[in-house]
Amino acid sequence: MIEVKDLVKRYGNHTAVDHLSFTVEDGQILGFLGPNGAGKSTTMNIITGYLGATEGKVLINGIDIAEEPLKGKKEIGYLPEIPPLYNDMRVKEYLMFVAELKSVPKKERRKMIEEVMDQTALTDMQNRLIRHLSKGYRQRVGLAGALIGYPKVIILDEPTVGLDPRQIMEIRDLIRKLGKKHTVILSSHIMQEVSAVCDEVLIINNGKLVARDTPEHIEKGMSSSAGLKIKAKGDADTLKETLEGLDGIQSVQVETGDNQTLLVNVACEDNGDSTLEMVSSALSQAHIIILGMEAVSVSLEDAFLKLVEENDAQEFSEEESVEDEDAVAYFSEEEDPSEEEESSEEESEEKEEPEGEEPDKNADETTESEEE
Repeated sequence: MIEVKDLVKRYGNHTAVDHLSFTVEDGQILGFLGPNGAGKSTTMNIITGYLGATEGKVLINGIDIAEEPLKGKKEIGYLPEIPPLYNDMRVKEYLMFVAELKSVPKKERRKMIEEVMDQTALTDMQNRLIRHLSKGYRQRVGLAGALIGYPKVIILDEPTVGLDPRQIMEIRDLIRKLGKKHTVILSSHIMQEVSAVCDEVLIINNGKLVARDTPEHIEKGMSSSAGLKIKAKGDADTLKETLEGLDGIQSVQVETGDNQTLLVNVACEDNGDSTLEMVSSALSQAHIIILGMEAVSVSLEDAFLKLVEENDAQEFSEEESVEDEDAVAYFSEEEDPSEEEESSEEESEEKEEPEGEEPDKNADETTESEEE
């Protein structure tokens, strides 16, 4: 199990991770999503023990990664986006080297490496130089290295970047199999991959948790953005009035296409079969000819973009509010201009010589000496 508790990471005045908390249960595959600069890589580097946190804790199976780094890192297998491979080594030689680094007992190394190579389909490539492998096989070697030592937690950062479709499918199947024996955190920008592989999705933005749920529930939660697409013929005003008068219809947009065809986008609470039947019946009674009608579903990508945009808007609103408060505080501390003017007038009056000033005695003495 992974427990992230109130995690904060600051770089000077910039907060990369802002009081982030979540848990990942044993045997779960968690998709870790967020736009560039959201704090994903920083969070993953803290979890692996590569970076220290400014505040908060990370527990790997009850071990504090900051207080017991060596013990905690033994529980983690990490595959960065670019695997740190030695191109002049052969596959099996490299895995032996990794096993030695991870302090795997000598008696167990050979058997463990054979099992890991079999698991990642590298047995036939074990005597190949890594420099001669394709990118897909290099990813497999990096993944095999992460599996050495049989860690309970596997962290994968963009594991399918740059792979061809076949290689992507193979790596996805491998990740699913890993989820049966390991806790997996998968960071990816490919929404299809996350939907296909992950049990749950965690979305962060500006270092904060935006949403966490199953891919299906996140998509369903954004269902207000879904609706219907209709292609029809008839009077546009009649069509619009008819649809707007139905229960559950939120908005109707009508455009005119080729041959006076009406292209209609409908936002509704539910786009199931009952809604399709209701819309079809109402338009038929209004003498509107339906040429085509389909339900529009929200993808995980659409839901992700909407959640991030809403979070950005909220952050911007909060920043403006703070700036306004600072401005009010600043101007309230300014001195009254009228007081400044009065003060300057008093200073100028002090500098002026008062009327009726006594003559200079030194000047008189000088005159008397000259007369003598």
